[in-house]
Amino acid sequence: MTTCPRELNYAQYISHINADRRDKIAYIDGRRTLSYGQLADHSARFAGLLNELGMRREERALLLMRDTVDWPIAFLGALHAGVVPVAVNTLLTPDDYAYMLEHSRAQAVFVSASLLGTLQQAMERCKHEVRHIIVAEPSQPLADPLIDFSRHTQVAPTPAVKTRADEIAFWLYSSGSTGQPKGVVHSHGNMWSTVDLYGKPILGIQESDIVFSAAKLFFAYGLGNALTFPLSVGATVILMDERPTPQAIFKRLTEFRPTVFCGVPTLYASMLAAKDLPDKEHVAIRVCASAGEALPKDLGDRFTEHFGCYILDGIGSTEMLHIFLSNQVGQLRYGTTGKPVPGYEVELRDEHGAPIPAGTIGDLYIKGPSAALMYWNNQQKTRNTFLGEWLKSGDKYVCDEDGYYTYAGRSDDMIKVSGQYVSPVEVENILSRHEAVLEAAVIGVPDADGLIKTTAYVVLRPGQEPSDAIKTALQSYVKEHLAPFKYPRQIRFTEELPKTATGKIQRFRLRQMETQP
Repeated sequence: MTTCPRELNYAQYISHINADRRDKIAYIDGRRTLSYGQLADHSARFAGLLNELGMRREERALLLMRDTVDWPIAFLGALHAGVVPVAVNTLLTPDDYAYMLEHSRAQAVFVSASLLGTLQQAMERCKHEVRHIIVAEPSQPLADPLIDFSRHTQVAPTPAVKTRADEIAFWLYSSGSTGQPKGVVHSHGNMWSTVDLYGKPILGIQESDIVFSAAKLFFAYGLGNALTFPLSVGATVILMDERPTPQAIFKRLTEFRPTVFCGVPTLYASMLAAKDLPDKEHVAIRVCASAGEALPKDLGDRFTEHFGCYILDGIGSTEMLHIFLSNQVGQLRYGTTGKPVPGYEVELRDEHGAPIPAGTIGDLYIKGPSAALMYWNNQQKTRNTFLGEWLKSGDKYVCDEDGYYTYAGRSDDMIKVSGQYVSPVEVENILSRHEAVLEAAVIGVPDADGLIKTTAYVVLRPGQEPSDAIKTALQSYVKEHLAPFKYPRQIRFTEELPKTATGKIQRFRLRQMETQP
């Protein structure tokens, strides 16, 4: 572990360490490429445009852009200028963006032309006034006061603002899987820490790698995968602005032959279920990462059997910026989330905050240098989550005698049946191992007597049809592998499960469905 410099502007740092790679390709988005020299030049010129527009240091700018080569230019350009980019999900509603504009008090918006209409609807619904709107890839000339993103190429590059490692660099909004999204504030040094602790030693990213992340740049997971990690070693990144369907993924895997692939369990399951899954000989993957939800053991085993490479399943969070608990090369055990990433401390505690013995489900606490500074304008949530040096994750885990951690679900998702806790993830993992099941989600539902019983929502594999026979088979299968009280009393078949854009199952939406008449 190296020491993060006290004075650090991360955009300037990336330009400096890649000064000898000016001609090497940093980004490919399917339509355009961007060399490391061009990335440094365009970022400095974009900073110059922000200065020309009168944007001041520490002012916020909403970054609502699809994954093209313009995204890293805007993000790093803002850091270069000391402006704080607020990267947001491109799949949200005008009401969501209206909230984020007011909450962040963004003075500018960087927006893809295809999202401009949604942004304008959001601006009509909020009282906050944005000073500048910079539009990427417009299909026709823009009317005032809209500004063409390409205008930055006509502006002289400006020197990077001198910032400290502890200074606010950027925001991300939490995924909002349990309520209103929170503005998570990160520093320049936090990016350094995730590279130093996970990107290089665990993922093992190298200059020779070609990296492809299905998770988008506006996610903490995707930001590390497709910007922070690869740029720290001079690797090449494949960007994709379309939805990550198996077919879109296969096209990139076979055409560009990335060596590092980063996905989520739902996507890995869909890939393995697809009829056009490419053979091992047609791809070049050497290692994969997974986060967002726990990776079932069967899924990892089948992926490794087909492609001959491992998926390093881990857990991170928007608050910790990237993965802090992970499977590692030489210490991989599918069905678990692995062990703490060196440099992070992890503890399991009971509801009173006291340590618990191995084999007991507890609340996950983390301590590490990449923790966010706060939730913006949310003191109560900040106090409940950031507890001195420790962060309470809101996840439930169990640790075995060998030090491997296994996910038990979100704290709000735990089910108490007959006075005993049931982990929905444990039941879901067993169901997902059945040959008829693609994926499953488990919740607790009151029966006629008001007693909580487990109910499973199941997505069947292609070619399987819902039937009472399959229901009975699945219930029996769970009973064979788990304590009888854990088996799902009800099984409901569905075509898809409600999820966040990061692929996390939204069990609270299933619970809402159960209460609707």
